[in-house]
Amino acid sequence: MPFAKLNDKRKLITALFILLITGFATTALVNYQVSKAAIRESIVASELPLTSDNIYSEIQKDLIRPIFVSSMMASDTFLRDWALAGERDAGQIVKYLREVKVRYGAFTSFFVSERTRTYYQTEGVLKTVRPEETRDAWYFRVREMKSPYEINVDPDLANQDALTIFINYRVLDYDGKFIGAAGVGLTVDAVRALINDYQQRYRRDIYFVDKQGNVVLFGSRTHVAGTNIKAVAGLDGIAGRILREGSGTFQYQSRTGSHLLNVRLIPELDWYLFVERIEDEALANIRNTLYLNLAICIVITAIVLLATSLTINRYQSHLEAMATTDKLTGLANRQAFDLLVPQAINESHRTGAPLLAILVDIDHFKDINDRLGHLAGDSVLREIATAIKTALRKSDIVCRWGGEEFFIVLKQTDEAQGRVLAEKIRSAVESGAFRYEETVIPVTVSLGLAACAEGDTLDQLIARADKALYEAKQKGRNLVRSAAQGSREA
Repeated sequence: MPFAKLNDKRKLITALFILLITGFATTALVNYQVSKAAIRESIVASELPLTSDNIYSEIQKDLIRPIFVSSMMASDTFLRDWALAGERDAGQIVKYLREVKVRYGAFTSFFVSERTRTYYQTEGVLKTVRPEETRDAWYFRVREMKSPYEINVDPDLANQDALTIFINYRVLDYDGKFIGAAGVGLTVDAVRALINDYQQRYRRDIYFVDKQGNVVLFGSRTHVAGTNIKAVAGLDGIAGRILREGSGTFQYQSRTGSHLLNVRLIPELDWYLFVERIEDEALANIRNTLYLNLAICIVITAIVLLATSLTINRYQSHLEAMATTDKLTGLANRQAFDLLVPQAINESHRTGAPLLAILVDIDHFKDINDRLGHLAGDSVLREIATAIKTALRKSDIVCRWGGEEFFIVLKQTDEAQGRVLAEKIRSAVESGAFRYEETVIPVTVSLGLAACAEGDTLDQLIARADKALYEAKQKGRNLVRSAAQGSREA
């Protein structure tokens, strides 16, 4: 029966555990999915486009400005007049180029004359450009192109071949005839520093792609650096659509996770601005929140289960005590007797240790109830129960057997020892001052003893103790009688 109760308790705790964990986990996961969808929508609809707008504003200040400077140089009357006048004083153009460089913070500034093919820069004449010279191909390309300028990345001969972004602007005379090329240059490292600054401030991956898909400018953390987007895993599947549509928000998968990408054309550069964010990075905070919520769920579940288990144990113990304890006297009741005494008898048979049963009956108890009332009788029952418990050991068993009867089982006690204890109980009750309100109530008890014999059953032991008690009452009460002694008085 206790095992069945234990199983029932385990089933209840298990069911409660599953219910709580399922409820908490479902709530946490639903909240995570809702937050994830909201964050993704926020990134796609506002964050990335807004970041692109902000970066475009930065580009206008940091990268597009050199285009305006180069445009100003190409339309500057001094530069055109000096070239048309025959380039008589090289010092004048060198001084002009140096002032442009210093005023606008360029890395270099230059002018190449169509008439003399002379390359002027901030330190003087650099060289004469030639069609057969590979490094001069840019000039002859600019000479023939239709657009007013180009952006080109080349080593700068004037600055120890530092990789430089040149804005090459066509210079025309007042009749629209090509007379040379002018412009400024920024080092690639300086531009990358700007991109790195963008990336740190906006916490995004930022790079520039030309219309052929080549990644032309990028920062230190860009995962597609120096490649064509058509060759990048994940991007290759949507590269054609990106270059065709030219702007919008896209998504692709790579080994690092799901990427959300915003693309817009920078017309002044004729490049695409790519601003992207790995979705997993954006979700890191809510994922940590999910883990925290799950941990809190586990802790709360553990606390609830512990509290439930303690409550069940407490009430189970209380219920068991109520089921096995006599409410009036606090002694074990008949249900407890039926559990405890058979175990004691079996143990006596197994070990051979002596066992003694004592049946106690209050003499003339009905007269006390009739004369003084049932409350007085209840008081007498409680005090006699206390007297019996006081005389016994912790290992002994005592229960309220009937209305005014008590049953005692003494372990490892023979008949002689039992008679001494029974006499002690009888004498204590006889000499006790039992009172109810102001009334002194004389009380005596009769006791019947029965030693457990080999092979005795519980019913046999009870019958012999009851027979001995009956004999004590027949002999005048307030006596101790043993089932083995017949009618001999104590």
